[in-house]
This record gives sequence, C-alpha cells and structure tokens, in this order.
Amino acid sequence: MRNKFTVVGAGNVGATCAQRLAERGYADIVLVDIIEGMPQGKALDILQSGPVIGFDSNVVGTNGYEETAGSDIAIITSGVPRKPGMSRDDLVLTNMNIVKVVTEELVKHSPNCIIIVVANPLDAMAQLVLKVSGFPRNRVIGMSGILDTARFRTFLAQELNVSVEDVAAYVLGGHGDTMIPLTRMATVSGVPITEVLPKETVARIVERTIKGGGEIVALLKTGSAFYAPSAGAVQMVDAIVLDKKQILPCAAYLEGEYGINGVFVGVPVKLGRNGIEEIIEIKLTPEEEAALSKSVDAVRELIEIMKI
Repeated sequence: MRNKFTVVGAGNVGATCAQRLAERGYADIVLVDIIEGMPQGKALDILQSGPVIGFDSNVVGTNGYEETAGSDIAIITSGVPRKPGMSRDDLVLTNMNIVKVVTEELVKHSPNCIIIVVANPLDAMAQLVLKVSGFPRNRVIGMSGILDTARFRTFLAQELNVSVEDVAAYVLGGHGDTMIPLTRMATVSGVPITEVLPKETVARIVERTIKGGGEIVALLKTGSAFYAPSAGAVQMVDAIVLDKKQILPCAAYLEGEYGINGVFVGVPVKLGRNGIEEIIEIKLTPEEEAALSKSVDAVRELIEIMKI
C-alpha cells in the first residue's frame, strides 16, 4: 500500500508540492482548497501527466477533509501570500485564522500524521500548529531553513562557478530578516568559503540570501516563490517517508536546545520515519549566539501578537 499525503492549499506552492510528490510514485495525494473546482482541476491535470512522466500515484482534489482521512503526512501551504512591500510579520493575524482551522481539520481526520508547515510567517505558524494540534514536537516541522540554505548555496555556487552539489551550508534562525547564514561553516568541496571568497563578497551573498524571498516577490509583483519552497517541503517528505535520518535545517520547537525554550526556530535536525528524531546542536560563536537570540526574539514578538 502506498503512503497517503495531504497538501492543503492548491495555490502555486501547494500544487507544485502535489506535482512533485505525485511524480515520486510512492504515495497517493489529496489536494485541498476552499476554492471550488480549483483543487479538483489541478489534481486531475497532475494525474493526467502520469502516463507521460511514468507514475501511478492517485491524485484527487477536494474542498473538504473527509478524503484526507488517514494521511501519513500533511503539508500546510494555505494562507495569503506576501505582496510587494509586505513583510512576513504583516501576514500573521490573517494567516493564523486560516492555519488554525486547517490544523483542526487535519487532526480530526489524520490524528497520527506528521505536519509540515510552509505557511508564512513560518515560525509563528508552526508554533500555532503545535499548540492547536496537541501533537508532540517531533510531528510538527517547519520548512524554512532548507529554502534559505538552498538560496545561500545557489548564490555561492554561482559566484564560484561550481556545482551546487559541491557547496555545503546552513542557515539558522527564524525565516525572515533575522536568519543567520553560517558563513564560517559554509564550504565548497570541503574548503571554507572564507578562504576562497573576499569578505565583501561573502557579506553581499549573505545579504542577498536574507532578502531572497523579497527579491522574488518584487520581481513577480503578484505572488511569491513556489518552486524552491515546494522542493524544500518535498525533500523533508523524502527524508521522513524513506527514513533517511537526513540532517536538514528545519524549524523545530526547542526545549532547552541552544539555551532556547518554548519557541520554533530554524536549526539542523535529523529527519526520519518519526519526524524529527534528533535536534543537532552546533557549537556557536558568541556572535552567532547573539544573532540567534535576536532571531528568537523576533519570533516571540509574532507569537505575542497571536496571543498563544
């Protein structure tokens, strides 16, 4: 029997997630959205690509949650996307109402699922999902660090004119302007980037990474990124379903790790069949610790706005 995944939100991120997951061939997909006809139409379109791509995954669209029952993994992409000039913080009150209802429905129909949160503002929405669901922290995970790290690796690879596969890096902290690209730990084929790139170039790439989402929003004008975010979510699904024990930067609820309690923040975690199976603690420099503390404070401000 194949696994069953639910993707909530049939917009660009959700539909692209559903497409990528269907093409994996190891799960059936349910695409949910409140807009009548949209998830059904997109699901049917994805399904009809099966004979060409070569997958037998079943893909269905629905406006309710009955068909999602018994899902192994649920990905929440629903919510209002950022518009030019809008910060992730501006989204918090609008999207919290959407995500709360979605979480209640997912828990009702799939009480044993693992939830991956993609909705923004990411860290705050993950905190909301954890509270509303009542799930243990290993089963609620935010997709943020993978996306931010992918942007960091992309810009470094372009600057160095090398394969992205040769570049290793991590971005920690909240998914927003306070994220922390760890420049001292970024390498190209094992060589620290600080040894092959001038300090000014590294600083420019760090700044572009931090502003990466906004850069795309400004270019698109009527939407936000979706190809890379969906790829990040699907990488997490792969690690969980295939029990890879893969270490990836994700938003996790900390209970003392890094000296932080009671808040979601981006850190390296080991993903496997049980979701987060271990939170990896990296020894940080005093400067990095201060930056992480600042990032946590920014997340806490959003949590206070939501009053959870």
